[in-house]
Amino acid sequence: MTLAENICLKIEKSNCKGRSSSTMGPANTSQISPNTFLLMGIPGLEHLHAWIGIPFCCMYVVALMGNVTILAVVKAERSLHQPMFLFLCMLSVTDLVLSTSTLPRMLCLFWLRARDITIDACLAQMYFIHSVTAMESGFFLAMAIDRYVAICDPLRHATILTHSCIANIGAAVVLRGVVFFFPHPILLKQLPYCRTRIIAHTYCEFMAVVKLACEDTGTTKRYSLSVASVIGSCDGFFIAVSYVLILRAVFHLPSQEASLKALGTCGSHVCVILVFYSTAVFTFLTHRFGHNVSPQVHIFIANMYLLVPPFLNPIVYGIRTKKIRDHVISSLKIKVAQLS
Repeated sequence: MTLAENICLKIEKSNCKGRSSSTMGPANTSQISPNTFLLMGIPGLEHLHAWIGIPFCCMYVVALMGNVTILAVVKAERSLHQPMFLFLCMLSVTDLVLSTSTLPRMLCLFWLRARDITIDACLAQMYFIHSVTAMESGFFLAMAIDRYVAICDPLRHATILTHSCIANIGAAVVLRGVVFFFPHPILLKQLPYCRTRIIAHTYCEFMAVVKLACEDTGTTKRYSLSVASVIGSCDGFFIAVSYVLILRAVFHLPSQEASLKALGTCGSHVCVILVFYSTAVFTFLTHRFGHNVSPQVHIFIANMYLLVPPFLNPIVYGIRTKKIRDHVISSLKIKVAQLS
């Protein structure tokens, strides 16, 4: 029996004892409500949950402030109503939805020991995680294409990526995430969960929930893995092609200063994309082949997959972007002058 299973058994027994001791009479029951799951957190590190929650909370606050700032700045400054910044706003919205759908519930688990989560809330969280991460991948691709057009064909950039074209791309990315993962909660809702109700994770991860079902889940697993693999591999392939073409064009720029500036911008963007896809690939491979990977490592990487991109995106795409940085600094100077 694995460490996670041992700890699950202990938690389930303690929950059963707590319920049986808090009720009296013949109607006593030691079973968890059939409409409720119990989130376990990080197996073996329960005594550190309160401390683990501190950096998670800091990252969440930075993600909120950073992404809201980007949205506010782009909305206020008409000169920023360009394809790059409009795609950046779409990415910021997905980051806000992704972090808000996971972090508050995770912090309640860490700090308040609120383990119970209803099946409907669990499936809703799972749906948001999968659909929004698919959208985030699509917006990374859209931003890579925008950078490719801006660097490789700058004279036609404004005519190719018009506002209507940007709106259509954004709608297609959102529709793809919504439609392809819509069957997830429907398929999982129909499964009987007659084993343990304890999810050995910090949030309602798909594979962690599927393992609790007591009938064959092959079709559900195959559908989920196929959709995630196709979306992730296609987006990753076209992003890689875009940046290869961008690098080829950058090295042929006449000015060395312009080349270094473009390389610095593309390098930071590639780092964020690599963090997003590397953690996703690690999580996928762990489910398929990493049976010897400890649950602590797997859950930690899975959390980084959800936490780090919303935290890094405002820093890389916002602070490192001169127009957004200058607007924020000028706004702060005006506020300070008004206060003084």
